[in-house]
Amino acid sequence: MTVDLAIFTVLDRLLHLLVVERGEPPFAGALALPGGFVRPNEDLDEAARRELLEETGLAAMTERGGPHLAQVGAFGRPDRDPRMRVISVASFALVPPELVPQIRAGGDAAHARWVLVRDLRELSESPLAFDHPEIIDAALTRLRSDLDQTSIAFALVPDPFTIQELRTVHEAIGGAPIDPGNFRKRVLRMIDDGMLELARGKRQTASKPANLYRFVAPR
Repeated sequence: MTVDLAIFTVLDRLLHLLVVERGEPPFAGALALPGGFVRPNEDLDEAARRELLEETGLAAMTERGGPHLAQVGAFGRPDRDPRMRVISVASFALVPPELVPQIRAGGDAAHARWVLVRDLRELSESPLAFDHPEIIDAALTRLRSDLDQTSIAFALVPDPFTIQELRTVHEAIGGAPIDPGNFRKRVLRMIDDGMLELARGKRQTASKPANLYRFVAPR
């Protein structure tokens, strides 16, 4: 049993995914998602968080907590790993942009780097190892679904944030622009539903001072 991690962040208004270069067979030198085998004394969430630390160094807590982590599903195609029959439970993680400089490769990873999600299918160095393209597609589907139904965007915006900053995260994850007026209506519904609240102060923008908000829903 293994765990694999699709780790996302938003940089320069675009969605990025963390990939590592495998340092050991199988697929030595190929790009892959961070991950590894589950230890006998671990449950799946413990294994995922340990791998998050060992492969990236991202366990450090901030004022907003550690990276958001949620299970995506199990992947068990018989030929997915040439070594043996291996079933992997995948999770996605959201890394606050301020933690990105702390990334470092570890475990059996030779290098770690962020790649644009929109460029994943055009990587020229080598195809992604194992069935990781399938895992990435499933993680993106779950991420986009959760974004519309939960408060997970808190991991990718400042605290507090403006409506424009929140819209930037939604556009990056969804991969398409959003009408500002329609998004403002969505924010008002989130306030009515108790997910957001108005914060103190304002943030100066290019046009005028903008109201600040924060998430209040359970995280």
